[in-house]
Amino acid sequence: MSASHPEADNVDQAEIAKFEALADRWWDPQGEFKPLHDINPLRLDFIDARAGLAGRRVLDVGCGGGILAEAMAHRGAEVTGIDLGEAPLAVARQHAKESGVAIGYRHISVEEMAATQPGEFDVVTCLEMLEHVPNPASVVHACATLAKPGGQVFFSTLNRNPKAYVLAVLGAEYVLRMLPRGTHDYRRFIRPSELAGWCREAGLDVREQNGLVFHPLTRRYALSTRDVSVNYLMHCRREATR
Repeated sequence: MSASHPEADNVDQAEIAKFEALADRWWDPQGEFKPLHDINPLRLDFIDARAGLAGRRVLDVGCGGGILAEAMAHRGAEVTGIDLGEAPLAVARQHAKESGVAIGYRHISVEEMAATQPGEFDVVTCLEMLEHVPNPASVVHACATLAKPGGQVFFSTLNRNPKAYVLAVLGAEYVLRMLPRGTHDYRRFIRPSELAGWCREAGLDVREQNGLVFHPLTRRYALSTRDVSVNYLMHCRREATR
């Protein structure tokens, strides 16, 4: 990727290296990515209930090792997954082969893809990725561009407030050790109002937001229509006239 391209500035090599180093443990449901495995059924049902995945052409942005991409493919979607980490993509390809699902994985930035394939996807998902890039608004705009007019776009990320810092950083990484230390940079957490603003600027209509709430006593997650104070999902629709 040429440094002259705008998308080249929206890459944090340290973040990529962090997930490259853990790639071989992506599909271990008790390993470093256990939280992703635990929340994936909730994320999948949230998306499927609003977009109807069967028969849809879906793009998963920041797909990593393919946990969500595979789940959507099993629901009948035609899935493409993109990521800038080579090692996670290799893991994703191998796991898809072993699982018998056809998924197209590509090593490409979402901005570069948006420049060449605008309006090609019924559904675009970008989950747990925005907080790992220098310019999340650029990713939001690219996701909107890739969606067909009237298409569905889904984001998830972490809210920026003291509660999120205590639970998602101190609690998850240092106390409960659910995630490796250094997984998240609190300064990159995103308030729902900020994400909604970027969505509207990109021509997306914000339809709904739900929180993903962790209950420490049961160590289970649940969706909440009221509590978006830590981790949250946002459902948008690309304006049909855009």
